[in-house]
Amino acid sequence: MYINDVNLSTLVVAESGKSYQSGATLNRWVEVLVDCPGSTGLFTYRLPAQLEIKPGDILSVPFGAQQLGAIAIRLLAEPNVDLPPEKIREVEDIVSVGFFPTAYWELLNRVAAYYYTPLIQVIRVALPPGLLGRSQRRIRLVRGENTQESRYLLASPNPSAFLTPTARQIWELLQAQSAGNYSFIYLQQKVKSAYRGIRELLRFGLVESYLEPPRLTKPKLQKAVMLTGIIDHDLTTRQREILEVLRRRGGELWQNELLQICNASSSILKTLAQKGYIVVEEREVLRTEQGPALVGDGAKSLTAAQASALETIQTIDGFAQVLLHGVTGSGKTEVYLQAIAPLLNQGKSALVLVPEIGLTPQLTDRFRARFGNKVSVYHSALSDGERYDTWRQMLTGEPQVVIGTRSAVFAPLPNLGLIILDEEHDSSFKQDSPIPTYHARTVAQWRAELENCPLILGSATPSLESWVSVRRQEAGGRGQGAGEQGSREAGGESITHNSSLSTQHSALSTPHSALSTQHSALTTPHSALSTHYLSLPERINSRPLPPVEIVDMRQELQQGNRSIFSRSLQEALQQLQERKQQGILFIHRRGHSTFVSCRSCGYVLECPHCDVSLAYHHTEEGAPELLRCHYCNYTRSHPKFCPDCSSPYLKFFGSGTQRVAQELGRQFPELRLIRFDSDTTRNKGSHRTLLTQFANGEADLLVGTQMLTKGLDLPQVTLVGVVAADGLLHLSDYRASERAFQTLTQVAGRAGRGDDPGRVIVQTYTLEHQVIAAVRSHDYQSFSEAELEQRQALNYPPYGRLILLRLSSLDPIQVQNTAQIIATALSTEEEFEILGPAPASILRVANRYRWQILIKFAPDALPQLPDWEEVRDICPQSVSLTIDVDPLNIM
Repeated sequence: MYINDVNLSTLVVAESGKSYQSGATLNRWVEVLVDCPGSTGLFTYRLPAQLEIKPGDILSVPFGAQQLGAIAIRLLAEPNVDLPPEKIREVEDIVSVGFFPTAYWELLNRVAAYYYTPLIQVIRVALPPGLLGRSQRRIRLVRGENTQESRYLLASPNPSAFLTPTARQIWELLQAQSAGNYSFIYLQQKVKSAYRGIRELLRFGLVESYLEPPRLTKPKLQKAVMLTGIIDHDLTTRQREILEVLRRRGGELWQNELLQICNASSSILKTLAQKGYIVVEEREVLRTEQGPALVGDGAKSLTAAQASALETIQTIDGFAQVLLHGVTGSGKTEVYLQAIAPLLNQGKSALVLVPEIGLTPQLTDRFRARFGNKVSVYHSALSDGERYDTWRQMLTGEPQVVIGTRSAVFAPLPNLGLIILDEEHDSSFKQDSPIPTYHARTVAQWRAELENCPLILGSATPSLESWVSVRRQEAGGRGQGAGEQGSREAGGESITHNSSLSTQHSALSTPHSALSTQHSALTTPHSALSTHYLSLPERINSRPLPPVEIVDMRQELQQGNRSIFSRSLQEALQQLQERKQQGILFIHRRGHSTFVSCRSCGYVLECPHCDVSLAYHHTEEGAPELLRCHYCNYTRSHPKFCPDCSSPYLKFFGSGTQRVAQELGRQFPELRLIRFDSDTTRNKGSHRTLLTQFANGEADLLVGTQMLTKGLDLPQVTLVGVVAADGLLHLSDYRASERAFQTLTQVAGRAGRGDDPGRVIVQTYTLEHQVIAAVRSHDYQSFSEAELEQRQALNYPPYGRLILLRLSSLDPIQVQNTAQIIATALSTEEEFEILGPAPASILRVANRYRWQILIKFAPDALPQLPDWEEVRDICPQSVSLTIDVDPLNIM
């Protein structure tokens, strides 16, 4: 990885393409990070006289035979003495100016150090796509005046007869294309040993090789037409009509709009421009996500608890961490809105992070109704152009609100006044791959500290890490025991204490300071100067939390009910139809059936590339039955006979959203439903479309997966049914109970948010499970205490720290041996516990075999962690190693 204290004597210079003679003018140099896989050091380049480059600028530089994106790190008066000046190449151009302010640069360094990731990889995550471009080598036919060298060969009756088979194949490929131009990579894929044929064609002068510059994302330009003169007599009737339309529209229109209104061609506009009546010029059009037209919304009256929470937030001056613990439907979003409003008036901006893209349409609409065009959206489902334009709008410094998913934590907002993590408990805030494996909550804490602004963590079911953090600060501030939890009033309380910032924070106070030790980056990320706990214990208008009815599916089976719906749920669905109300059905899996098995021999159809069963996906009546892998997307048709014993008795087992929807259609044909899962929301804008249809009463039932649990506010929903809670409970993960409680509590909270009372029915085969008991009574406190007791006994987070090493390879023996060698090398240390190596719970995914090593240690007594570069060196090239710090998913 990139370490800041790079010794200048070890720097390597990009391969020289041409020499430069030093003149009388003062030469300037810059050290850059180059966006090239495997390149993690600094490289020295000469600054052209015409360019004014500053640290943090994004540059385009020659690198070997390519032209790559690079980040200017620091300017030098003199290059390293070991570098001959004539070997140093020159910077091509500046792509973007001054993007990295000091605090932002420190944040990127912190992420790189804590998650053991090369700094350039962190920068790639922070920047929108297309800013760090890469040039491409292309081969094209030589034509016209450039054919002098090959004139004799081309004049022959059969020029290809002089070529080897490889060169002939490439030449014919180029001849067959009208442009006669292909990338070198494409030709390599099409022709074996293509480089030999290309070398031969170059020697004969039949083709030429050139470097295509990086295709960088650029602003979108569109022609605008402006009226400049009065209407005179030297115009035709048609020209007068066009000018009159332009005048009535305020004297300015987009060209395509004007031509469409007047049903005219651009030649008429060209004539008018020549006569001086109009001016046609290109202007930038911002590509941003367009929401529906909304009626303006004012601030709502607050409950006593909301008002108390808002008052506490508004009195915070500087950095503080706030846990806003509000039950579902308690009005956390209104508190966010009223906390942000005065900041915008002060010229400051706010950043709101949500766990899923599906949440952004509903939340965005509420924010836009309140703040208008000051609200922007930033997430991976936007087009590259939309992300680029939204990113540049942030750099203007205008007060604004940015709503986005985890990657938006890097949004370059100047004058940041507040950061909010809504549904902060959600595991979607953690990135498993690719690196850096960051958690948005951790990065948001650092960012709030560096920007000196408050961070609000909002949830009805806070993560145990955030919950314990509040209790620890409380114990430090009040002298309570770590296990005590004082009674809390509706408004909330704040706990303030002073603690020294972690070693890592002080080590990275400037962009180029040395990291004192590598392991200092792993100090606990939860050190906060001030912590506040704010409680919203009741719903708006004193609406009650919906009663939760637990149905034992074992008894249903004993009493002869073989349906996937209990009698209680069937009755509720029937009443839903009769009363013209709406409901939600939650199922934790998508698809139709989770696996297909032979009833004769028990054979289960599995993915040939992964060690998982294939799931059945129903498309439409009469269509071929398709089996799909949810890991690598492998698809095959459903066989008529068992591949193992040739039996025709293949049966679908398990239930997904498709199967539930199919059963509903059979038992309740008049019930209109919408499926809401990753299969039905793949297209852009589909989240908004489906939720709008449901909100407009176009369906009675919303059937979906975890996406339904994440903060959706649907006041008309009176019934929530959980078809099978057991799929969440019995997983080989120490976090399974916490996730199950959060998911079930959140989905239950979708019911009864309007004027009509709600009802929740949870179906399970494990009535006695502690999670089921806690969900029934909406009791977060008792669940968290029981779960934390188990975690503490096993030294698991939040009482212990974890680092997960993930190894994968196409070779099953090599990855197993490598995992064993690394584990043996690590086991010499006594300061931390090594669990493994062990195969991943799903050993093979996409033909890659996966092994894991878990390192466990106490958070307070930081051990001497291994040198990760030495660990990486142990891995052969064919074995991939990912270091996941604070992993959430260890399956």
